[in-house]
Amino acid sequence: MYQSVEQVHQKLQHQLSFIYDGVETTKTLSHVADELIAIMRIDQEFKMPEPFQNNWTEQDVIAITYGDSIVKDGETPLATLDNFLDERFEETLTGVHILPFFPYSSDDGFSVIDYSSVNESLGNWEHISSIASKRKLMSDLVINHCSSRSLWFQNFIKGEGTGADFFFTESPTTDLSAVVRPRTTSLLRETPTSKGLEHVWCTFSHDQVDFDFRNPEVLIAFAKIIRQYLDAGVRIFRFDAVAFIWKIAGTSSINLPQTHEIIRLLRTMIEHVYPDAVIITETNIPNTQNLTYFGNANEAHCIYNFSLPPLLVNTLITGNCLYLKRWLMSMPPAQNGTTYFNFIASHDGIGLRPVEGLLSDEEVDTLTTTMANFGGKISWRNTENGGKKAYEMNISLYNALQGTTDGADEWNFQRFMCAHAVMLGMEGIPGIYIHSLLATQNDYEKVKNTQHNRSINRHRWDYDALCAQLDDDASHHSQVHDAMKQLIRIRKEQPAFHPNATQFILHLGLQLFGYWRQSLDRKQSIFCVYNISNQPQTLPLSELNLALTDQWTDLLSGETVSDLHQDIELSPYQSVWLTNTK
Repeated sequence: MYQSVEQVHQKLQHQLSFIYDGVETTKTLSHVADELIAIMRIDQEFKMPEPFQNNWTEQDVIAITYGDSIVKDGETPLATLDNFLDERFEETLTGVHILPFFPYSSDDGFSVIDYSSVNESLGNWEHISSIASKRKLMSDLVINHCSSRSLWFQNFIKGEGTGADFFFTESPTTDLSAVVRPRTTSLLRETPTSKGLEHVWCTFSHDQVDFDFRNPEVLIAFAKIIRQYLDAGVRIFRFDAVAFIWKIAGTSSINLPQTHEIIRLLRTMIEHVYPDAVIITETNIPNTQNLTYFGNANEAHCIYNFSLPPLLVNTLITGNCLYLKRWLMSMPPAQNGTTYFNFIASHDGIGLRPVEGLLSDEEVDTLTTTMANFGGKISWRNTENGGKKAYEMNISLYNALQGTTDGADEWNFQRFMCAHAVMLGMEGIPGIYIHSLLATQNDYEKVKNTQHNRSINRHRWDYDALCAQLDDDASHHSQVHDAMKQLIRIRKEQPAFHPNATQFILHLGLQLFGYWRQSLDRKQSIFCVYNISNQPQTLPLSELNLALTDQWTDLLSGETVSDLHQDIELSPYQSVWLTNTK
């Protein structure tokens, strides 16, 4: 680790040399390193991070929400969110990921017009800092692209001012067939400029214009943004769509070595002023590629466990844990200083690229058909051979788990809670979407209004109507809300659920899914077993190899096991967390 500002400068210059190898720049790389150090104030606030430090514990549970997922008449949405989290989840959630809260033009915030401002319809920086003063705040760094309505892009069109040389262009005659992207729109956008017709690279949509990181000024601009967010209280950075930021014609333009080095450079900058800050890379790609973003504990602190949502939903609708078990057995334990960010629902849909090579085409077809039967939408992407392939399933998680491949049944609540018990017990930090905490269902009206599939799981609650539902014991919203809070409370009290605690997969057949967790000090063990089927299942305790010298209790039911050779009958979708007490 670098013990002086001069050593950090040398490290940054080395990283810049790798990134810009073969690229002509208007500034020397030493000068760029000087600018980055000054912008981040490393020369004033230098701190030495401890290598392989875990900046998290079993206490960490993060909510994922838009700034206006809950609105109240006469009140600023961010103030409403702040109050709601205090009122309903004060002792439950330790962090919150507020999805892009900046002025935007499309994609529900991910087409940013101005990175330095808070969207006036949501609130202001004081609201953001208030939330950050009470819980760990995660913010998006939308680093691959910005809005075509941004001042930067308008300057690109005019050919003058900041942003005039910030965007990636390519000739339409260039062979770009190898480029991997998640959309079916044309990659290049024709844009008349003062210099003539330009063709701007757009990985996602023509309103989301891609930056050209070959220009170090783009990197410098993002250093300024990062420093502003740190000053506002942000401590967790979600690097959105970061896999696409470096492009080279003739390649896939995804996961390139320069992309990884840029992430490492940003980490070098951040951790030498805030060693407790965390970087999470959002890379919705096949599992083996996703794992590379850990680097050697010198890149992302956390990576999204993108394979978990589709595999867990598949497990629960088929009553077969084979594919989930195979995947988890293949996952390397995260070394100290890194961990997984687990989630099973988010503002986006349930991605299918992360199960490439894990589920067969037939399994994926059954999964997508079942989700469509439950009211979901399927989004598509272009393939390399010119065809189309299912890319994402858009559906609320509560609707997704309303039944099995045979259709809807009476086990919706139990199946939904089983899914969250699986996630909350796993190695990693859990992130829970606000609409899972509230058991929100498909919003077809919003899809109709926006014409976007992802809107189905982006409902906006009226605060008073929501509170009425949560205070009504007969409401499924209330039942899920109460059960989720209790499940989270139990999780947070267990050292064996530390994100880096040992995890081994149990072999209990295909209808019982299980794993063993052991605390870092090896004092606590928890055997987590889940009936993932709609039929009762028998768990022979003898198969768990429980220590005879310990007394074992189910954390979820409170029942003590008196005979370690007995069988336990698990009802459909029942979860058991057996822990040892001396």
